Amino acid sequence: MEGCERGKRLRVLVPGGAGFIGRHVVAALAARGCDVVVGSRHPGKYANGVGAASACRALRMERMLHAGDWTEALAGIDAVVNCVGILRPRGHETYDRVHHLAPAALAAACRERGLRLVHVSALGYDDRLRSRFLRSKHDGENALRASGADWHIVRPSLLDGDGGHGGAKWIRRVAHWPVHPLPRAARGRIAVLDAGDLGEAIATLVLQGADVREHDLGGNDLRTIGEHLAAMRALHHARPAWRLPIPDWLTWLTAHACDLLHATPFSYGHWELLQRDNCPRVNRLPSLLGRTPRAVGTMPEHGTISEAVA
Repeated sequence: MEGCERGKRLRVLVPGGAGFIGRHVVAALAARGCDVVVGSRHPGKYANGVGAASACRALRMERMLHAGDWTEALAGIDAVVNCVGILRPRGHETYDRVHHLAPAALAAACRERGLRLVHVSALGYDDRLRSRFLRSKHDGENALRASGADWHIVRPSLLDGDGGHGGAKWIRRVAHWPVHPLPRAARGRIAVLDAGDLGEAIATLVLQGADVREHDLGGNDLRTIGEHLAAMRALHHARPAWRLPIPDWLTWLTAHACDLLHATPFSYGHWELLQRDNCPRVNRLPSLLGRTPRAVGTMPEHGTISEAVA
């Protein structure tokens, strides 16, 4: 699969290539000389490609539940990077269809054609979690393992980067606030990584593969969500924010309300993850990059974050 770097121009399909993660993957693949095709629900919107991509094809993951449904999308394609994910279901776009059944069908189609498939999953789930979002990611991974395809699974930690939307954009906005509302039980550490680093790591997997198939990816700094917000705020403000501890019952209620109303990127799944460490078991990011991951944010050099409420 090193053809992009040795003269052969590989054609890579990136379902979800118009999204936050997808755009960074597209840019990294194009920088390596690949011909990138974005898969999108709205191909007309991206008729001239997305960023560094050359073309766009129509994909409706919730309808592509059998290997044969991928025939047209995979025509002329040499490898696939699946970046599709939904935070909340809507209509026929259910967690099970988008995160489990469609990736299973895609893996079967890739196996039939001998294509490498890199699948973006989520870091931090286990059997104790009750979030349907996280359980569907778990089921999707199991389907890939059983597919017989040439697959790789990447599990990034929380992401930050330019052009972000959803959680990354929301955290950057909240970081500017003079007061940071923080759930009392959100003591779990996260290994925030730069989205550009994720794109580069995925491009390496597409072109070179690896000696293992499952890749937990994270930055070098392990921080709680409160420490991450402080690190992001310190990029722009000398004065630290005040912490406002939020009772767990109110956080639980808020998470369910956000899911019900589709308000803010905060969800019940996030609330589950924030209560415990959500870091790579073995961080594969440095080895895939061949360098130290980029730092995200900067911790204040003087003083500590004060609490507005004891």
